[in-house]
Amino acid sequence: MSVSALGYIGIGAHAPEQWLQYGTRILGMMPARAWPGESWGMPGDPDNPGPASQGSGIGPDGSVYLKLDDHQWRVAVHPGAEGLRYLGFDAGDEEGFRTTLERLKTTGAPVRNGTPAEAAARSVRHLAHSRDPMGNAIEIYVGPTRDYRFHSPLGISFVAGKVGFGHVNLFVDDIDTTYEYYTRALGMRLSDYLVINAEAGMSIQFLHCNQRHHSVGMVKVGDIRGLHHVMFEVTGIDQVGCIMDRVQKAGMTITSTLGRHTNDHMLSFYMRGPSGFDVEIGCDPVQIDEHWVPNQFCEGDVWGHKGLTVEAIAEMASGLQDDNTGQR
Repeated sequence: MSVSALGYIGIGAHAPEQWLQYGTRILGMMPARAWPGESWGMPGDPDNPGPASQGSGIGPDGSVYLKLDDHQWRVAVHPGAEGLRYLGFDAGDEEGFRTTLERLKTTGAPVRNGTPAEAAARSVRHLAHSRDPMGNAIEIYVGPTRDYRFHSPLGISFVAGKVGFGHVNLFVDDIDTTYEYYTRALGMRLSDYLVINAEAGMSIQFLHCNQRHHSVGMVKVGDIRGLHHVMFEVTGIDQVGCIMDRVQKAGMTITSTLGRHTNDHMLSFYMRGPSGFDVEIGCDPVQIDEHWVPNQFCEGDVWGHKGLTVEAIAEMASGLQDDNTGQR
């Protein structure tokens, strides 16, 4: 048994409020109606004033929480250095939670049970902590808080739910050990891969844990660690186009034009997000089933995605290395 979905992401940012504006006014997400650990009051009580934060999406420490489906929140942005803080993986149920923790211990991966306070800080029933070989904080959880009142301020419908909020693509400097962690310790499976330069060990691996083609991608283009992009899926091309129009009107940088990927068939574009890594918005991907066979793909795109090249990815990775010098 493996983890069942990529459930949430935690990001660090010098100005979390920029993510609040970006998430709601550009992407169409909604501020969380309560920050993690905040009291909802008594459901059904007509005199219940509800959470004290009144749907601001802002926690006591200035962290921003964004909602895009029936989970209380999916994206957390905390004050501090820019970049990835943690990834939360849903174990599905209590048995899956126990099995995943045992798998982590058996493979020698670091694992620690979270405290009740730590679980409350993620709006989940049970929480455990691990860390992948690249140093990324990995959290395993079960029992997320459900808040069904999602309403996009811009009329956007996100594809999330049981397949998770989207996917992340990580820069890794040791793809073999990282692949072992996500497949052996977390139980994810290979969707497909691309060998960029066999002699240099440069490749891309895509891993799934449900019908979504991949929840985690790993790219090795040098001795770089970091987050290349996070993807959010919407329900149609018109929604992709509306978001792209807002991006252009706001003067944000589109790093890759509209196009369709060869491997997952995602119709998407990429933009530079507020924290330096890219954000992909897409729709209409292929779904994984029990008959799926992993293969190497030879071209990145059926059409479009101008700007999404190995050279551009390597340049971005180099920029991350410069930004993170001395911070590992």
